[in-house]
Amino acid sequence: MLGEVDKSGNFVNQNLVVLGAGESGIGAAVLAKQKGYSVFVSDFGTILTEYREQLLAENIEFEENTHSESRILDADVVIKSPGIPQTAAIVKKIKEKQIEILSEIEFAAQYTSAKLICITGSNGKSTTATLTWYILDKAGLNVGLAGNIGKSFALQVARENFDYYVLEISSFMLDDMSKLKAYIAVLLNITPDHLDRYDYKMENYVESKFKIIMNQSETDFFIYNADDAETQTGLEKYKSKATSLPFSQRIEVKEGAFLDESNNIIVHVTNQPSFIMSINELALQGKHNVYNNMASGIVAKVLELRNESIRESMGEYQNIEHRLEHVSQIAGINFINDSKATNVNSVWYALESMPANVVLIMGGVDKGNDYNILKDLIRSKVSAIVCIGKDNERIHDAFENETEIIVNTNSMKEAVILAYNLAKKGDTVLLSPACASFDLFKNYEDRGNQFKAAVREL
Repeated sequence: MLGEVDKSGNFVNQNLVVLGAGESGIGAAVLAKQKGYSVFVSDFGTILTEYREQLLAENIEFEENTHSESRILDADVVIKSPGIPQTAAIVKKIKEKQIEILSEIEFAAQYTSAKLICITGSNGKSTTATLTWYILDKAGLNVGLAGNIGKSFALQVARENFDYYVLEISSFMLDDMSKLKAYIAVLLNITPDHLDRYDYKMENYVESKFKIIMNQSETDFFIYNADDAETQTGLEKYKSKATSLPFSQRIEVKEGAFLDESNNIIVHVTNQPSFIMSINELALQGKHNVYNNMASGIVAKVLELRNESIRESMGEYQNIEHRLEHVSQIAGINFINDSKATNVNSVWYALESMPANVVLIMGGVDKGNDYNILKDLIRSKVSAIVCIGKDNERIHDAFENETEIIVNTNSMKEAVILAYNLAKKGDTVLLSPACASFDLFKNYEDRGNQFKAAVREL
């Protein structure tokens, strides 16, 4: 970066613009101001009240519902929200002027000496990041949780002093990174998601995910899913200098984690006693959660945590909100909130972990989904599909021969009432949308909260 630096290493007389006033943008603005930048925040939409109040309290200049090009293009560096695509007009103009664009994660990383545990994947990264943080925190490590979850990384770097950070990293975040160095990089899986942001080319999405290992050295660690086809293909092209620690439910690995014939997870890392735990003892059940626990277990062993501490944490952990969250049982019908399932593979994992007789609530903004992988599970487990969203034509086309009932609704309340009436005692009503939420809801959290509120009104 260019600019004048004072005796404390902070930048002075350097203009920094933050594009997007969400959680990451606000955190970046606070940290940038602390480090001596002249900060301006610009959001093309309306800024939420809590974030507007935070900017006012910090005396940070901002604008909303517009982008002032002259002000933005006068920046020395721009921190861009991961939600703003590379194809946005203002981003193209910033690049034309060769102004440096950074992600909030990369910007904040240069101001902490903490070791970074970076977790990415198409599915399971929130659960794995939270579980990993929980295991480390319970073991007494001084650890923060950030990235695509919780309080922004930059805000924590500005206000906290952690020794470790567990970071949930999305492909959108990785797209804006070039200098990120993960001490432990975790790649859970790669399945089609957000292809509309990658020219509908899977290889572009794979390339983005593998940026998680860039800049790793021989003293770092790379944990990955040896059962995942796209990951295996990517490994032929993208190399890490780090120690590789695969995990698998199909093959035995010398170092990493695998499932033995007695359904025990075995985790082995050099110079550490092996960790062994039956999958029946895990708090998080389901095949996909075996993978999540394997990844978290390897991280824990790399950091030399005691086996008993790891076992205790894995046995008592409670899942995060909006991810296979049990809401209630009414008249013998279980209601499960899986609003965070915004792609087809997440729904596959959800259905795979369910007993038969599911009334599935799904739909929203389709991201170029391929619904074929769900057909067998829909046929064998789903008695009815209740659609939410403004355009459900592709869901009808995909599943009209797989289940007897597919109906449309116009609100979450209507969807929940209809699903309740379609379900019988012993059935499960599962909200697992496979789509983004922006047609009817603010975000997936709003969608999940409306689901829970509607269930409680039954």
